[in-house]
Amino acid sequence: MISTRRHLQYASGHIELGMFKEAVAELAAINPSDQILPAVISVHIDLHMHAKQWNQVITFSQELVRVTPEDDKGWISHAFALRELERIEEAQIVLLEAESHLKTKCGILHYNLACYACLLGNKPEAKRRLLTAFKLDKAWKQSALEDPDLKAMRAMITAMK
Repeated sequence: MISTRRHLQYASGHIELGMFKEAVAELAAINPSDQILPAVISVHIDLHMHAKQWNQVITFSQELVRVTPEDDKGWISHAFALRELERIEEAQIVLLEAESHLKTKCGILHYNLACYACLLGNKPEAKRRLLTAFKLDKAWKQSALEDPDLKAMRAMITAMK
């Protein structure tokens, strides 16, 4: 009998190779009682993110948030899927709610909120969020300079320290 951990390793490898049917089979082979484990839900999210199955990402992300609200993956994945569906305001609402649940500083949360604020035309809020993200990790600045969601702020980002 193959352990859940091993099935997750196999599924993750298949996902990285774009072998989604094989990943689905590995996930389906996991014991039903383990299907609710955060690690299993997380690999389901990875599968659907890679396959660009945004509604499935939302479903599994909501489940991960329900099980582990202190983990940023469920929140970030949920918001990202909404953004990909061009539901920017909803994505923003998800991450604003996430802020109250996440105990640690999360650069990607602030970065994504900056993207959503920019897309919604709120440049002051986008700048505030970017400054927070940059303080947490300077690497976000380079991402911001290349991100199409932040194109309207490119000159401002270049000038930011």
